[in-house]
Amino acid sequence: MRSDPDPVIIAARRTPISTRNRALAGHRVEQLAAPIIRVALDDVRAETCAPVTIADVLLGNCMGPGGNPARVAALAAGLGTEVPGGTIDRQCGSGLAAIVDAACAIRAGDDRMRVAGGVESASTAPVRSLNGVPYDRAPFAPDGFPDPDMTRAAQNLATHDGISRARQDTHAARSHVRARAALAAGRFAAELVPLAGLDHDDAIGRAEPLLHRLRPLFPDGTLTAGTSTRISDGAAVVIVASAGIAPGLALRSSAIVGCDPALPGIGAAPAVQAALRTAGQRIADCAAFEIVEAFAGQSLAVLDRLGIADDDPRVCADGGALALGHPWGASAAVSVVRLFSRLVRAGAPTGTVGVAAASVGGGLGIAAVFEVVR
Repeated sequence: MRSDPDPVIIAARRTPISTRNRALAGHRVEQLAAPIIRVALDDVRAETCAPVTIADVLLGNCMGPGGNPARVAALAAGLGTEVPGGTIDRQCGSGLAAIVDAACAIRAGDDRMRVAGGVESASTAPVRSLNGVPYDRAPFAPDGFPDPDMTRAAQNLATHDGISRARQDTHAARSHVRARAALAAGRFAAELVPLAGLDHDDAIGRAEPLLHRLRPLFPDGTLTAGTSTRISDGAAVVIVASAGIAPGLALRSSAIVGCDPALPGIGAAPAVQAALRTAGQRIADCAAFEIVEAFAGQSLAVLDRLGIADDDPRVCADGGALALGHPWGASAAVSVVRLFSRLVRAGAPTGTVGVAAASVGGGLGIAAVFEVVR
């Protein structure tokens, strides 16, 4: 009989996040994911002093080459031909969706460990075309529904909520300041697997001093390049196991919700609320939040709906995607890796609660509630 029935994340690793066409530009998705899979499994072996059997590899990916990148990454990581793989597309929520799916499989009765997370190589993503005409992305909604570009959607949300340019600039600057402090203090070191000579997230601190000088991206708008996250390359994975094997983060609840596709940036808010209700928790009960910062205005709109102050130290305490970068299908998995470092690696006591969440293009939100177990 398990002492704790919920699946537990017992290892968490990620690559540095690199802005598109910089240090990681030459790495395909499997070349990003395979090294961190290997290191995460080494972490488990060191923690448990036992052989590791992997049942599946589930990875989120949005804009990659197709062909089931998770299976390709599993083979590239040396897991053996008997280990399958599955690729999940919930856009910016894909990495967290993969982790939730892995946990659900264990909760359903198969106790074998699973690798789960996300990977995105914006630098090597193929150009897609329809009838010979290139396009940036597939539709997020059918004819008759709004389907704004994400940058336009973020501006529309800032306008809808009356979020000022100054407030957005301050929020983005705060993300960079926090990330720079965390980098200097070495708080990213234990989760990172250096790659291609890169040992840190390469966008930290670059935009913060210039934020007030940047021009809006739309006439009469408030959104700028500095309050928009960078398109990035990167990968993040966790090892999900049955309870009792090792300390970690137990998945207490999760939620995936729909919202207005005209304002997709708000999706994280109702998802967090739904996940907390299921877990029997409140905002005040949570020690840490990692909510993907796609845009400053979008992030602020989510915090407003949750009743959380702009500068709440629990939210992206070491900086979020505005400073670290946004490797689409990996970003929500990066949030879970960050929670693991902030809570498990930092020695938070048993029972400490954290939340990971993301808003998703097309009008979705995903969130999960985790609790430290030791």
